[in-house]
Amino acid sequence: MSQQPAEFSMPTPSSFQDPERSGLSADDLFAGITEHLFFTLGKLAPSATRHDLYMALSYAVRDRLMTRYLAGKEALSHQPTKTVAYLSAEFLIGPQLGNNLLMLGIENEAAEALQRFNGTSIEDILEVEEEPGLGNGGLGRLAACYMESLASLEVPAVGYGIRYEFGIFDQLIRDGWQVEITDKWLKGGWPWELTHPDQSIFVGFGGRTEGYTDEQGRYRSRWIPGEHAIGIPHDIPVLGYKVNTCDRLRLWRATATESFDFYAFNIGDYYGAVEEKVGSETLSKVLYPNDGTDEGRRLRLKQQHFFVSCSLQDMLRNMEKRNIPVTEFPQHWAVQLNDTHPAIAVAELMRLLIDDKNLDWEVAWDITSRSLAYTNHTLLPEALEKWGLPLFASLLPRHLELIFEINRRFLQQVRLKHPGDDNILRKLSIIDEEGQKAVRMAHLATVGSHHINGVARLHSELVQSSLMPEFAQLWPEKFTNVTNGVTPRRWMGLCNPQLSGLLDEVLGANWLHNLEELRKLEQYQNDSNFLQRWEQTRLEAKRQLANYIHRHTSVLVDPASLFDVQVKRIHEYKRQHLNALQVIAQYLRIKNGQADGMAPRTVIFGGKAAPGYYMAKLIIRFINGIAETVNSDPDMDGRLRVVFLPDYNVKLGQRVYPASDLSEQISTAGKEASGTGNMKFAMNGALTIGTLDGANVEIREQVGAE
Repeated sequence: MSQQPAEFSMPTPSSFQDPERSGLSADDLFAGITEHLFFTLGKLAPSATRHDLYMALSYAVRDRLMTRYLAGKEALSHQPTKTVAYLSAEFLIGPQLGNNLLMLGIENEAAEALQRFNGTSIEDILEVEEEPGLGNGGLGRLAACYMESLASLEVPAVGYGIRYEFGIFDQLIRDGWQVEITDKWLKGGWPWELTHPDQSIFVGFGGRTEGYTDEQGRYRSRWIPGEHAIGIPHDIPVLGYKVNTCDRLRLWRATATESFDFYAFNIGDYYGAVEEKVGSETLSKVLYPNDGTDEGRRLRLKQQHFFVSCSLQDMLRNMEKRNIPVTEFPQHWAVQLNDTHPAIAVAELMRLLIDDKNLDWEVAWDITSRSLAYTNHTLLPEALEKWGLPLFASLLPRHLELIFEINRRFLQQVRLKHPGDDNILRKLSIIDEEGQKAVRMAHLATVGSHHINGVARLHSELVQSSLMPEFAQLWPEKFTNVTNGVTPRRWMGLCNPQLSGLLDEVLGANWLHNLEELRKLEQYQNDSNFLQRWEQTRLEAKRQLANYIHRHTSVLVDPASLFDVQVKRIHEYKRQHLNALQVIAQYLRIKNGQADGMAPRTVIFGGKAAPGYYMAKLIIRFINGIAETVNSDPDMDGRLRVVFLPDYNVKLGQRVYPASDLSEQISTAGKEASGTGNMKFAMNGALTIGTLDGANVEIREQVGAE
């Protein structure tokens, strides 16, 4: 066996070592692929398809992850420590095979092993992998980057969410319009998850509450749900960069308590026989169902309660197995709420502690408020969730009772500080009394958490001064800033191997662990040889993107032109229409002979519009209309091209960021909380043009205005 290519920070426990499945050489990987082709997939190498080779290599890599995954779990059980529980409605984790090869340091070994299968290239195999439909935008990508960073720092962490069967949607462009089709990302199987049906959890909905007197003579309430669903956990190992431990995502799949009503089937009620199964499993079908209808809003709230309840029950069960008293919950779990989607955790943890664990209110509230922290991601009013009281009462009656009591006690504190000020009570109340009464989820998360953070310095200041000034005045110590970040492992090491190789050569290999090392590049700013080699890496990335554009849109673009790029969710505040208008201006300047000295330019757009957001869809049609006009005009040849890349996702982003010359970050000032795409462009050497908003401000401070 050849020498392993990486030094790791911790020895793998001998109880998990298996020479045949843990070796990292090309020979070991070749043997692993061959074994999984035969024993797992039932294929012989000569008849294996590219998908077969992808699955076999993935299983072989997963074998190497298992030693680290189980070692991490074993270490935690013997040396209990505080664990981060990151609750998020989405985790946009991106393709896993290439990332895990990078984390193990075996990309070259895997490429060599695949060459032995009739000269198969690793690029062809990586292209086979489907994008996991577990997220949509920056919120989910941030969650994925945090999980990878926690694993690389060897911080024990579990990411809790939902295992969506169909994700968001795949985007097609027909006649210039966005068309949504089902994202069947699981159709070919997904080798990266481990299912644990033995650790399933029951979750209730609806029903009623009733009062009773307990054995100590105290009056208590109990919830009698009208329906149940079962949450089955699927674990995805999250490997850190060249370390020997591994964190995990635990994503919940919903199923029915009774999948098939045999009596209903026998009397001819075939739909009724599977009605409960269909109703329950809908919970984990689609990310962000359209909330424009009552049923859509009901499903969203059910989804949120489902994954939050499963996750909190899982944490409590973990403590019980280790014989740790429930009162020590804050010493063992740091629960981070990623936006308002998991904010129901405040009421659900209180319910579990009071109703199931029989704790008094004061003790339960102390545990809850010391365990939870909340990240605010937006200043947009429509994104701050509210749920109408009738919906809440019908779906989560016990939780609404608890929220009323939390609110009553909280407003008593406010009255003591602001006697006679009804206006501040109205602003701070968890219940919105104006119009249709509703539960304000951001208020609930703020009241129930010990820390509230914004996601960029400017955004955090605006949260305190504009969004929640009364809360910030009441609890200034609660509010803090944690500027968003991205992992350089995926967004430089994996997606830009040519640039990474150059940086390794001049800086050494440690920069992927510590980005502060990049400051040493300043000594090369006048080194013509280095700058030329840097430009060559970008030109190669641009050639690859140009080939992709031609294959998928039939538009020919010049890699030597300036690539002017805006890729992000389509929204009015992100102002793709402003960018489109400047394309029209450039077009008219060229047509009118006023473009002397203007560099040839390829303007690239990408992003999805929410299915119910007509104006965003109209912006996509507008961009494609401009592209049709510009690209068919002979006067624009060699001067201007416009491209809309369909179905923008992590996989496509890995092609786009290394090839970009200009990064468009032009969101309406004050509306972009942070942004993370701006960081990915900057890390790969693109210049930023944009508003002084979100993280743009902090990027400019680091790199300079010019």
